Amino acid sequence: MAVTLQFLACLVVAICLLSVVSTTQHHAGQPMDSTSVGGGLQEPEAPEVMFELLWAGLELDVMGQLHIQDEELASTHPGRRLRLLLQHHVPSDLEGAEQRLQQLQDLRKGPPLSTWDFEHLLLTALSCIYRLHAASEAEERGRWAQVFTLLAQETLWDLCKGFCPQDQPPSLGPWASVLDPFP
Repeated sequence: MAVTLQFLACLVVAICLLSVVSTTQHHAGQPMDSTSVGGGLQEPEAPEVMFELLWAGLELDVMGQLHIQDEELASTHPGRRLRLLLQHHVPSDLEGAEQRLQQLQDLRKGPPLSTWDFEHLLLTALSCIYRLHAASEAEERGRWAQVFTLLAQETLWDLCKGFCPQDQPPSLGPWASVLDPFP
């Protein structure tokens, strides 16, 4: 029960953060057309649409792919777009998630992430929650939890750019002390 509540709380946080990115303006010099994301994907969905899609729930299949549980929502244009993002732009294994994390950490000193990069950051973090929940071994769960925590930290870093004191990372509070830093 506690795991389910924690999972829902994390999902709500991810959705709220996704709402923030969906309503912010695009950063200059970064294209937002479908060519930058890979055929057919357009601007991020409105926050209420993404909320509805994610609220319907995702499921992790045996092949490690996330799918929208509600078939009717999955068949809509936003549902198909989310499916493409989950299948082609969100890492489906630990190595891919760790690689994405490293890429984001390398961008920490630069300008805020583009809308696309921020959306992918949030969806990768959400994917980590599902994969952590499905992991059978303690070591694997620990690694997924560690990657999720560090992705949450990167989310705070990006949201804090231009607002937080220089070189002062935002804190995850008690979460930060749960895990050792990722190598």
